[in-house]
Amino acid sequence: MSRSVIDWVCKDEEDNVNVSKQLHVLVLGGTKFVGRAVSEAALELGYRVTLFNRGLTNADLFDGAVEKVHGDRQSDLGSLAGRTWDAIIDVAAYHPTTVARSLEALADSVERYLFVSTVSVYADQSIPPVEGAPVLELEDPSDETPLRYGARKAACEELVTTRLGERSTIVRPGLIVGPHDPTERFSYWPRRIAEGGVVLAPGDPTDPLQFIDVRDLGRFMLRLVQDNRSGTFNATGATMDFAALVEACRRVCASDVEVVWVPSQKLLEAGLTPWMGVPLWIGDPAWKGANRVDISRALQAGLEFRDLDDTIKAALDSEPPDQRTTFDSSIEKSLLQSLA
Repeated sequence: MSRSVIDWVCKDEEDNVNVSKQLHVLVLGGTKFVGRAVSEAALELGYRVTLFNRGLTNADLFDGAVEKVHGDRQSDLGSLAGRTWDAIIDVAAYHPTTVARSLEALADSVERYLFVSTVSVYADQSIPPVEGAPVLELEDPSDETPLRYGARKAACEELVTTRLGERSTIVRPGLIVGPHDPTERFSYWPRRIAEGGVVLAPGDPTDPLQFIDVRDLGRFMLRLVQDNRSGTFNATGATMDFAALVEACRRVCASDVEVVWVPSQKLLEAGLTPWMGVPLWIGDPAWKGANRVDISRALQAGLEFRDLDDTIKAALDSEPPDQRTTFDSSIEKSLLQSLA
């Protein structure tokens, strides 16, 4: 019998009674951003949840609701030895050696292993990424530079799929936003527009944007586990115009801001660096496909999105992240004056 959406059902032959079996999920990480959203969604579904981490981030989170096992994936996973789970969701691995250790310790202890990767694995970002397209190769495993992030994730994927085959699931998120985001890439916009005044908007109003609320991502990954789905899934939102986000923020904030759109070429000429210059702005022609990711396979597998207003309101209600944007009001004002 196949698994149902929430429970596995087994037959008690002696009593002829259907008995629901509660899924038991091990989350590697589980208390920061994506892992936190996965854990919260799993608890809402009534799952048994075990978290494995060092106990350093949000240590008191989920007290009494989940089992917590502390350890360091870089050195010792012995505290998990001899146990089994219905699924493992790996949200916190960024290097092949980390994944290799986890697979060595846990591959025989789980029925499904879901690895959280990234759309940055694709070798050609000038076209809309689709599953099956070539991915980056990690030529030097010791290269820890941010530029090799996608290649390291691709190498991690290969380890998982090679070892586990049909028991593996790869999820490639795009830009992740929402509650407890440690960056200010998305939340900058509702916060800035709520402040009022003259707002610099980067590029062209029709430039594409694509992102996913972390809560939707968490539920989708659990849906894949529930449905026992193998394979690779791009997981991000539907593409929208940048202007649509700005207008949604203006509506939710009831703001009368004046928005000034500054072409990407002028921003580059002014010394702003691609990706980091203005939140959500890429400004790099080599990545013009990055906000047009093909998500048709994920939609067919049940990916759903909440209303954009919900994500905007969550950003406004959240505490500002520790990692504040480098695009502050003084830079914005200076650029507006110089480019006027």
